[in-house]
Amino acid sequence: MSVTLRRLFRRLDRDGPPAYAQIEERLAEAIAAGDLAPGTRLPPERVVAERFEVSRMTLRQALDSLERRGLVARTRGRRGGTFVAEPKIERDLSTVAGLTQQLRRQGHRAGARVLSAREGPSGRRTAEALAITVGDPVVEVVRLRLSDGEPLALERSLFPSARFPGLLGHALEASLYELLEREYGERPVRSVERLEPVVAEPSMAGVLHVAPGSPLMLVERTAYDREGTPVEFARDFFRGDRTRVVVESSLVTERLPT
Repeated sequence: MSVTLRRLFRRLDRDGPPAYAQIEERLAEAIAAGDLAPGTRLPPERVVAERFEVSRMTLRQALDSLERRGLVARTRGRRGGTFVAEPKIERDLSTVAGLTQQLRRQGHRAGARVLSAREGPSGRRTAEALAITVGDPVVEVVRLRLSDGEPLALERSLFPSARFPGLLGHALEASLYELLEREYGERPVRSVERLEPVVAEPSMAGVLHVAPGSPLMLVERTAYDREGTPVEFARDFFRGDRTRVVVESSLVTERLPT
């Protein structure tokens, strides 16, 4: 048995948190530290339960939770088992960068599949976000965002038609922010993003290749140009098992009056 597994299987604290929570935390820590590399296959459930001196039901509580968090993947069949999942993709809200750029920085291959692209009148919420009049035309682009060929997010972006005439005539599979800069000399420099945990509705789940009710992270974004004018209103649904959000912040201290 490896040193890593021996450390994992040390005796549980019987006076501490529930056994399944301790097992979950130990495995999560080992994955975060790199002691259990992506693709590593854990021993069979029977073996792990015996080592921890718990029932298989207790062990499965821990594994179920780790699977929901996207830290492990479980497969069935003769070659099935529990495997350490690939690291989650980080969605950095500290910088204004399109998803394409963020995926490239993390060494992933970014892709997009256009599900629909059309022009229509703006509704009240979109008009408020883009600082236009209700009914003014907007371009709506709905895309499935891919990372290394696998579904990552369902993206719905709206742009004021008057600001970007002929937008639908361009290829929309690549970075939209790069397209705006190249063709219109515009690129968002600031954004306000609001995050909300939601669950996948059946139609959305099918597109993202997750089960209905799976956790998603809704990111609602309004992006602005250098003059502070809104140029995009978007609602992106990220798979919770493949994404985590990163925000860098610093302490702002106020100088007391003398």
